[in-house]
Amino acid sequence: MLTAENWPIGANMLSFGSTTPDGTPTLEASSSVWASQLRQVKELGVDQIDPTDAWLPLAKLSDERLEEFRRVLDGEGLSLSSISMTRSSVVDVENGEQNLADARRFVELAPSFGVTVVNTGFMQATTPAQNDSVWFWLEDGHHDDPALRDLAIERIRELGDLGQASGVQISLEMYEDTYVGTADDAVSFLGDVDHANVGLNPDIGNIVRLHREVEPWQDMFEKVLPHANFWHIKNYSRDFDPATGAYATAPTPLKYGYINYRQVIRRAVELGYTGPFCCEHYGSDSLGVIAENVQYVRQVLTSALA
Repeated sequence: MLTAENWPIGANMLSFGSTTPDGTPTLEASSSVWASQLRQVKELGVDQIDPTDAWLPLAKLSDERLEEFRRVLDGEGLSLSSISMTRSSVVDVENGEQNLADARRFVELAPSFGVTVVNTGFMQATTPAQNDSVWFWLEDGHHDDPALRDLAIERIRELGDLGQASGVQISLEMYEDTYVGTADDAVSFLGDVDHANVGLNPDIGNIVRLHREVEPWQDMFEKVLPHANFWHIKNYSRDFDPATGAYATAPTPLKYGYINYRQVIRRAVELGYTGPFCCEHYGSDSLGVIAENVQYVRQVLTSALA
């Protein structure tokens, strides 16, 4: 039975990036580097992580190095809450086939780590303009091609089939300008996938940070929470000046931002949500904020489940 104490809540390892300080890809780094980074998470009182392929793509590790990772993970007293794919769309024109193969591998690996959900989505690599921006979401990025929507449905359904036999669910991450870029689009796409093993990741933090008009967060959550099976959870401040038409957004800890997560988490529990949480944050001491967010979610769950 899920309690506030045992609910899977992980830290997104994206805080450490995909390379070490000397430029070595994390994939090729020594296990001592992995251990050092994992230890920083543990020292903050967090016991679970989401490794994310933007930090360490487990699907690309050899069997030998995968076992090395398991030993390091166990040695640091950590476990996996979930596995996320980031900017690895299965319909990427250049890399879609490889991304699909990686997704299959993640689904196959998940049970051996006690993971019950693999998160994927349709966001793609950031553009040069996004990379040069203070915050990447201030510049326009990838837009999904409507012509590939049927292929996207087919490939997500295939992953749903693959995971069903081993108890691994597939979650689709909401992200602007993709097939699941608004609440209505996300529910519609999920309906077309029509697979009991596929749900939504209501990562509405991705939406409220945009410098454009967006649907009120209360309305978005009400539409997507009934379909949620995993949750990248983060918050932002959001301001709009009607006199100039200017927006201003910035990352904040969960309890200080635009979205009232005490209200939203309680509503999710009321609707029967039982999926893992993955805490995220951009900028500043992102890992430190993530650790605070993990404790915040547990406190809200304690209250919600009382």
